[in-house]
Amino acid sequence: MKIYTKTGDKGETSLFGGTKVKKYDLRIEAYGTVDELNSYIGLIRDQKIDKESYSALIEIQNNLFTLGAMLATPPAKEKLKSGKDRLRIPKIEDTEIHFLEAEIDCMNKSLQAMKSFILPGGNTLVSFCHIARCVCRRAERIAVELNENETINSNLLIYLNRLSDYLFVLARKLTFDNKLKEIPWNPKK
Repeated sequence: MKIYTKTGDKGETSLFGGTKVKKYDLRIEAYGTVDELNSYIGLIRDQKIDKESYSALIEIQNNLFTLGAMLATPPAKEKLKSGKDRLRIPKIEDTEIHFLEAEIDCMNKSLQAMKSFILPGGNTLVSFCHIARCVCRRAERIAVELNENETINSNLLIYLNRLSDYLFVLARKLTFDNKLKEIPWNPKK
């Protein structure tokens, strides 16, 4: 399989199912940002982390590919007139959302309650988590805008929202695991 197809040389690309769109289309922006997020999560996974977090991040990366496929599929191509799936892409279901919630709850058990906002940082690994969280929030904002223009599966929005929470709690957990200090936001009065 050739990597370069030359089909995008004039600023267009194809969605799943063949629909041509401009490369700045909101769907492309949405799944491109999810792809960026997935790369940052790979960067986190490549650092020294515990086995449980590593395994969770692998599952999350697989789910992000699913989420990207869902975003790359326009509604008209998703279902046949009979209501059956036309393209048979996997979907983000409630189980994937519950997985994130269970991971958050498990990590939170070992963490102190927050009393203020926390400044991002602490070390490179923790900073990668905060960068990934910010990219996740951007992907969520783009997906919300896309949903305003054409309805998308609501589990996409929920998953991205939970994932940003997961990444925040993961940053806190890794701060704790590495015996680092959280620096609270100290606004001037």
